[in-house]
Amino acid sequence: MNKVVKIILISFGSLIGVTVLAIGSFLAFASATELKVSDIEKLQVDGNVTTKIDSSVDHSILSWNIGYGALDENMDCHLDGGRQVYGSSYDKVIENINAITTDIKNINPDMFLLQEIDIDSRRSYNTNQRNMFINSFSQDQYNNTLALNFQAGFIPIPIYSPMGKVISGISTFSKYQVSYAERRQLPIPFSWPMTLFNLKRCLLINRIPIEGSEKELILVNLHLEAYDDGEGKAKQLKVLMDYLYEERNKGNYVIAGGDFNQTFREEYFSLYPKRNDWVCPVIDITQYPEFSFLMDETVPTCRSLNVPYSTLDKLKHQYYMLDGFIVSDNITVNSVQTIDKDFKNTDHNPVLMNFKLN
Repeated sequence: MNKVVKIILISFGSLIGVTVLAIGSFLAFASATELKVSDIEKLQVDGNVTTKIDSSVDHSILSWNIGYGALDENMDCHLDGGRQVYGSSYDKVIENINAITTDIKNINPDMFLLQEIDIDSRRSYNTNQRNMFINSFSQDQYNNTLALNFQAGFIPIPIYSPMGKVISGISTFSKYQVSYAERRQLPIPFSWPMTLFNLKRCLLINRIPIEGSEKELILVNLHLEAYDDGEGKAKQLKVLMDYLYEERNKGNYVIAGGDFNQTFREEYFSLYPKRNDWVCPVIDITQYPEFSFLMDETVPTCRSLNVPYSTLDKLKHQYYMLDGFIVSDNITVNSVQTIDKDFKNTDHNPVLMNFKLN
């Protein structure tokens, strides 16, 4: 064999070997740093509140996807057709979280459910947003729980500016005692190795005792699948509804709230016409007559992230109805209101519900 050819072949073989070793090492690192999940995990309840919920008075609950403090009106997102990966600056992330906490304090809900709350992520400049909320809301006023649904040591996309490290989840705050909390894993629609870099979505369940009753209020915080072909959403919805029926059939009161990444009625499409490629699925709520599916159609709960909100005529923007509540038939709902914050600090508006246990 020609000496030059031999050198070329050896060099090429070495390059392949180094590449395979690098890819293998990266996948091993990704496997070591991904979120490890069980079907059901007991969670720690932080806070000092021991007051049981009173069934004789009205109560309020708020749900808000806070967009990890980075998806304010000046942002788009690479996952939704935009270009931006990180919040515009550390200071802006802090400003957004502070504004959101101020809004929640002004609303003063008895319970609030947060989605996309970052604990240590490159995209939000490694801010620990849960600690920020705990510092803003006294532990003598609210108990709080956290369930992680996204953890990766390094996400290599987009290639032009990799996301890097992500640790994020959903969190519930309650003015009432939480006797038990758990994380319940939802079906994951992605196969390996994509599971290393995608969310492992879950239900965050709080059991709240009721004054003078053996029954409980079962409070479920959720953020369902966004980026699958639809099969994952359907499987996750089945797990959710099976659990809600299980608790309702025990005689408990049930509220599930959060970002469904689905809508409850086809009529919402005429209110907010389709202007981009993502099709919002519709839940067939007629299958679940024992539950009410509640959204406030007068204000959209979410805006698209293909372009910054501040750069487009608001009449031409894409809006969705994705956030709301599912409530069992032993609860009277007095009102559901989407509070119009005009997407100033996050890409979702908060949804407030007032209710009473029957």
